[in-house]
Amino acid sequence: MPKRISAPKSFITTCGEIHLGDNLPILQSVPSASVDLIYIDPPFNTGLTQKRTRITARRASADTIAKTRNGFGNARYETTAVASPGYADTFDDYLAFLRPRLLEAHRLLAPTGSLFLHLDPREVHYAKVMLDEIFGRAHFRNEIIWAYDYGGKPRDRWPAKHDNILWYTRSPTRYTFHYDAIDRIPYMAPDLVGPEKAARGKIPTDVWFITVVPTNSREKTGYPTQKPLKLLERILRVHSSPGDLILDFFAGSGTTGQAAANLGRRFLLIDSSPDAVRIMRNRLAPVPTLRHPERSSSRHT
Repeated sequence: MPKRISAPKSFITTCGEIHLGDNLPILQSVPSASVDLIYIDPPFNTGLTQKRTRITARRASADTIAKTRNGFGNARYETTAVASPGYADTFDDYLAFLRPRLLEAHRLLAPTGSLFLHLDPREVHYAKVMLDEIFGRAHFRNEIIWAYDYGGKPRDRWPAKHDNILWYTRSPTRYTFHYDAIDRIPYMAPDLVGPEKAARGKIPTDVWFITVVPTNSREKTGYPTQKPLKLLERILRVHSSPGDLILDFFAGSGTTGQAAANLGRRFLLIDSSPDAVRIMRNRLAPVPTLRHPERSSSRHT
């Protein structure tokens, strides 16, 4: 049996922790009912290698002008490809990979806690059947559609421009849901609701239109499947309280940790990729009392 990370009463007393390693044995070392909210964005089993090419640019000299691209003010710039984080998104048995980790997620949730599983249409329906078995169908609250408009558009089918987020609760009746903390959005037809309602905005439905992280955004980390901060802040603001512990065991670029720190929540981030952990550590370096346990103490074999 793996050694527990910490005793239940003192578990994650710092603002947050980042762990490098296989998430399953690490999860098995976490005390039961100690986590208030779990958000996970696992690999989608696309069959592809997820990677985003990054470049650096510098002003071109006269002898390299032919190998350049246009830049601001019609100046010419040399570009160089740099190492980019990535991972192979292929599994022989995807559900067999997810199942033990979702069983641990169920064990770790506090009585009023919630799980958010972020997938896409390839696997989400199979995952929902599995979560119905693990949590019970009465514990399913919502399927949230995250809609965006970015990337290529094929000509042989409707462009796939949404992900699916399944929300389950540990209890079917007692769970954290701060209705007044929901961020309001503009009405599509403000003239139909009157100036007062239009000024206040409306509550979002289960379809969330939130743009992906723009290429030139300061939020961009270079991680290939980075999710927007606004998406995570909406979930954490409504489904957790200040001081709560948030767990993300496919933490990637660390957006969950950033949202937790912004909103006064504690966080536990786990990822098996050294590139992801490096990005998270750089991104969350300003967070007070952040801990980076050594690799040897966070990986169990």
